[in-house]
Amino acid sequence: MPSYPLSRQGQIRGGTNPALLAARRSGFPDIMFARSFGAPPPGLDCRQQPLKDGIQVSGTQDHEAQQTFAFLLLPDFAMLCFSAAIEPLRVANRFAGRRLYDWQIVTLDGQPASSSGGTGVLADCALPDCERPDYFLVVAGMNAQRFTDPQTIGALRRLDRSGCRVGALSTGSYLLARAGLLNGHRCTVHWENLDGFREDFPDLEVTGELFEADGPRLTSSGGTASLDMMLSLIAKDHGRDLATQVAEQFIHERIRETHDHQRMSLQGRLGVSHPKLLQVIAMMEANLEEPLPRAELARQAGLSNRQLERLFRKYLGRSPTRYYLELRLHRARALLLQTAMSILNVALACGFVSASHFSKCYREFFNKMPRQERQGEEHQTPRADTAAAQDSQGSSIGQRR
Repeated sequence: MPSYPLSRQGQIRGGTNPALLAARRSGFPDIMFARSFGAPPPGLDCRQQPLKDGIQVSGTQDHEAQQTFAFLLLPDFAMLCFSAAIEPLRVANRFAGRRLYDWQIVTLDGQPASSSGGTGVLADCALPDCERPDYFLVVAGMNAQRFTDPQTIGALRRLDRSGCRVGALSTGSYLLARAGLLNGHRCTVHWENLDGFREDFPDLEVTGELFEADGPRLTSSGGTASLDMMLSLIAKDHGRDLATQVAEQFIHERIRETHDHQRMSLQGRLGVSHPKLLQVIAMMEANLEEPLPRAELARQAGLSNRQLERLFRKYLGRSPTRYYLELRLHRARALLLQTAMSILNVALACGFVSASHFSKCYREFFNKMPRQERQGEEHQTPRADTAAAQDSQGSSIGQRR
């Protein structure tokens, strides 16, 4: 297999990257090699008009004939949510027999982008050289909450002012929030980041939806939710029949709506179906900041304390108190890694009344102190012997005190 240089790409204003052309002639799939907007279809006026802030703006386009997308790949972006967004456009073109959609891959400096799994994707252009598309989507992954580059945030604001619909996939919502582009709009983010995102941006209307399309803003929770968001756009632009054809091509049994849940059901996640046990766990997950006493959990589920204990032991191998504590500690870990909250505030947000008690429980479960977690020390698996020892202490360790 021939190799191709991954050097900085030249400016692409109406031209095509030679490395990409060579790669396509060799049979590489489009998903691995970005494509520029290239020559416009007949009837489209794509004469470039300079925007004073440096972003190139295309002339008026017939959106019914073609819609253009640009995907900004941040370092360590999530490959699945990116490919799930771009592939529906390719298949829609195939079934329509004409170019309904075109796309461009953008990186901060025009260099190839590396996904969180180490897969490289060539870029069409650097962000400052990007032609204004109809849609500009930020694709991020882990650690997006730490990305604060002011030039990138400024470029997003300029794109918004140019009339482009600016959106985000997965944790790309962090950049839109920092740019002020989510103010007054519903938005979503990956479920793992929901708590931290809401803590960082308390004034935003953040939902737990699969995706949100609110005016000029599109946000997807990530993963396969990108596929459903793009199928929704295809259905809106060209009808449900075409969107269904595209979905079936990906063995996607149905097009999920925005209100579908991000996470699997509790039954699917835990592999148990006992309704009262699931009811109690749902109550636990909904009350992490102010933990409910075990007696109250049992009462609301119509169980005795002994019945509740037996259910947890039988199906989950631990006491209800222990299980509740683990839920709170996992939430605390997410807040430590995703926000700048103080350790005391993280403790309070997870049902502990003192930083010392929180740190003790955290160290015994994760085998490190909260401050070490935040400093980025290598993650270690919680010790089974510690978990068993703590579980034997009974209910006191899991209660807020």
